[in-house]
Amino acid sequence: MSWTFKSVAVVGSGAIGLYYGGRLAAAGEDVRFLVRSDFDAISRDGLKVESAHGDFELPEVKVYRTPEEIGPVDLVIVAWKATENHQLAAILPPLLHAGTQVLTLQNGLGNCESLVEIVGPKRVLGGLCFVCINRISPGLISHSAGGRMTIGEWQPCGDGRASELERRFKLAKIQGVAVENLGKSQWEKLVWNIPFNGLSVAEGGVTTDILLADERTENELRALMAEVIAAARALGLDLSEDLIDFNIDRTRPMGPYRTSSMIDFVEGREVEVTPIWEEPLRRANGVGVEMPHLEKLLGRIRERLASRT
Repeated sequence: MSWTFKSVAVVGSGAIGLYYGGRLAAAGEDVRFLVRSDFDAISRDGLKVESAHGDFELPEVKVYRTPEEIGPVDLVIVAWKATENHQLAAILPPLLHAGTQVLTLQNGLGNCESLVEIVGPKRVLGGLCFVCINRISPGLISHSAGGRMTIGEWQPCGDGRASELERRFKLAKIQGVAVENLGKSQWEKLVWNIPFNGLSVAEGGVTTDILLADERTENELRALMAEVIAAARALGLDLSEDLIDFNIDRTRPMGPYRTSSMIDFVEGREVEVTPIWEEPLRRANGVGVEMPHLEKLLGRIRERLASRT
């Protein structure tokens, strides 16, 4: 029997959660948002998205303070930063029924494994979002480019979960693409995330255009990308070296884009060090691949974060 969904809970109502959840809600889906700090503002003013793919507003949004108020749903979308994953064991159970599936849209590696420990391997999917998006203020999201999402099942079960998400997301004007190899997609995303998020912090909190304007930092971006591709290949994932030019070329038109890690750094929040940099390095070293550029970058990131305190 093919899986489908009628109700959705979004856990983590920042830029990613509000944008993708908002698109689903605008398409008529039953979407319930778990909201903390922005609860009053969104309850009062709704959600507004200024998007390169067409602006939209939701005057009324289903927002809740606790998972118990939301209750069991068919699909849970985890969209908060991986630094909040220690709360999953308390947040997820009230949202689950026997057939609930859980989709993580988080950066880096290890997030699916965190979910598997709580809900089991057959419920977990991973989504990788290739999007330029920022939360401007409570309930206001700016989407300047991209939006493609690749969706894969942690343990394929033959019930068409990823394909159903692709179909329903496309109806909501989300470019969802089901993939057979989730691990490959995760490492493809790291080809961008490791260098751009990392150097935006290591250089003191700078935007992507500044990184690309300097020959030194562009060369370092390329060297980091090459290391990520080599590590993925050693893990049995066939990533192309063409990803280097592809990621550089697609980032130039973004202009002064603020990476998510840069925003967390300059605003004093915890940065997702473990899933984006430490875990990929650990897995590469585990198969005998050295990543000297990543090791140096990780050291610089740690120094920057230590200097904030």
